[in-house]
Amino acid sequence: MDKMPKWADIVLIPLISLFLAAFFSALVILAIGENPIAALKLMVDGALMRSAGWGYTLYYATNFIFTGLAVSVAFHARLFNIGGEGQAMLGGLGVALACLYIDWPHWSLAILGASVGAACFGALWALIPAYLQAKRGSHIVITTIMFNFIAAAILNYVLVELLRPVGAMDPASAKFPEAVHLPTFQDMFSTEGSKLFRGAPANVTFFLALLACLVVWVLIWKTRLGYEIRAFGESETAAKYAGISPVRITVIAMLISGALAGMMSVNTTMGESERLILNSTEGAGFIGIAVALMGRNHPFGVLLAAILFGFLYQGGAELALWTSIPRELIVVIQALVILFTGALDNMVREPLEKLFIAMRRRNA
Repeated sequence: MDKMPKWADIVLIPLISLFLAAFFSALVILAIGENPIAALKLMVDGALMRSAGWGYTLYYATNFIFTGLAVSVAFHARLFNIGGEGQAMLGGLGVALACLYIDWPHWSLAILGASVGAACFGALWALIPAYLQAKRGSHIVITTIMFNFIAAAILNYVLVELLRPVGAMDPASAKFPEAVHLPTFQDMFSTEGSKLFRGAPANVTFFLALLACLVVWVLIWKTRLGYEIRAFGESETAAKYAGISPVRITVIAMLISGALAGMMSVNTTMGESERLILNSTEGAGFIGIAVALMGRNHPFGVLLAAILFGFLYQGGAELALWTSIPRELIVVIQALVILFTGALDNMVREPLEKLFIAMRRRNA
C-alpha cells in the first residue's frame, strides 16, 4: 500500500515545496531592503497581467517544455540526461541547415522540416553517451556534461568558420528566408482594433510543444515501448527477466530524450532569432531538470512547471527593469525552487508520509 495518496504526491508536495521556496525568497528580498509583496506584485503584473508579458512567459515556457520532457523521458528509464543544453545547441544547427539550404514554399512545411532536423541532430548527439552507458558502463551524467562543452565548441567553430556570412563580425548564420519565418502570437491573435502580445517572441512553436506533451504521454503510458521504458526504470533485473534489452531501452530512451531537447531550438532559432546564434539555449537545458522534477516526470506536470519557470524568467526581468533588485536574484529564486522540489524533496515527503500513515491507522 502507498504511504500517501497519489494526489498528495503529485499536488500537495510540489505546492508545499513552492511555498517554502517563496518564503525563503521573500527573506532574501527583505535582506536586500526591498518589499517582497511589492516584488511579487510587480512580477505578476509584468508576466501575467498583460498580453505582452504572457507572450514572453509562454516563449520561455516553450523552451522548458521541450527540455523538461527530454529529461522526464530519460528519468523514466532511470537515466539522468544532463546533456539537454548541448543537444539543443546542435538541434539549432539542424534547424539552421534545414532553413538555409532547403527552399521551403511556406513556414508550415518549413517547421516540419526544421523539427525533423532539430530532432535528428539532438538525438544523434545523445546517441554517443547512450552507447557508452549501455555498452561500456560510462555514467550518463559524466558523458552528457562533457558533451555539452563539446557541442558548444562545435557550434562556435561552425558559426565562425562555416556559416557566418562574408564580412559579418558576429558569430551567427545568415538570416533565414522570409518564407520560413514563423507567425508570432501577435500575428495570430491581434486585430485591427487590438494589438495583443505586442513585441513578444511567443510563436506557433508553443503549440508544437503542447503536441509534444501529448505524444510523450501516449508514448510512456499507452504503448509497449513506454511500458518497457518504465519497467526498465523500475528494475533492470526484472526487465531483463521479462526479455527487455537494457541496451535497446537505454539507447532508445536517450534518442527520444535528445530529440525532444533538440526540438527546443525550433522555438529559439527559427521562431525568435530567425538565424543560428551562439548561446540561444540560455541555460534552458539545465532548467529542464528542475521542470521535470517539479512536474513529477509527467507531461502535464512538466507543462505546469514550465509555465511557472517561464513566469520566474519574465518576472525576474521585470524586477531588474523597474526595481533595484538585481537580475541575478531571480537565479536565487529559481535555485530555491529547485532546492526544495528536488534536493530537499524528502524533507517535505517524509513528514507527510508519517501524517497520512497516522491518519490511516486512526481510521482503521
